Amino acid sequence: MRIVIQRVAHASVTIDGKIKSKIGKGFLILLGIGEDDSTEDIDWLVKKVVNLRVFDDENGVMNRSILDTGGDIIVVSQFTLMASYKKGNRPSWIHAAKHEISIPLYNEFVEHLTTALGKPVGTGEFGADMKVELLNDGPVTICMDTKNKE
Repeated sequence: MRIVIQRVAHASVTIDGKIKSKIGKGFLILLGIGEDDSTEDIDWLVKKVVNLRVFDDENGVMNRSILDTGGDIIVVSQFTLMASYKKGNRPSWIHAAKHEISIPLYNEFVEHLTTALGKPVGTGEFGADMKVELLNDGPVTICMDTKNKE
């Protein structure tokens, strides 16, 4: 699994002109699921996300987690994170999981993150044409890949 975490002042996901999810301060997470990903990857990522200390403390130092700040999260499925770009100029998504694998893992990731955060996590809609709007705060953007845990 690959994720891009963006610390945001606010973010929203709009589908067909209607807001599906909207948050204030927190994380917008783009999630790419590979063909060999599993619940083990979810567990590792969720622990990393909720404990990631990228919010300012009282001294202006990034030393607080989203749990410490009470922030919100939106998770958007993003199969293009699994792009292979080594040959030519047109990306290939052969390593992205098929729907029968990726949809259950996406839902499981959201469920585990909701439990760890202690409140509902916003979502997009799997496979939909989504308009994602955000105000990146910092900017702070962090990429994680469960295949590169070291």
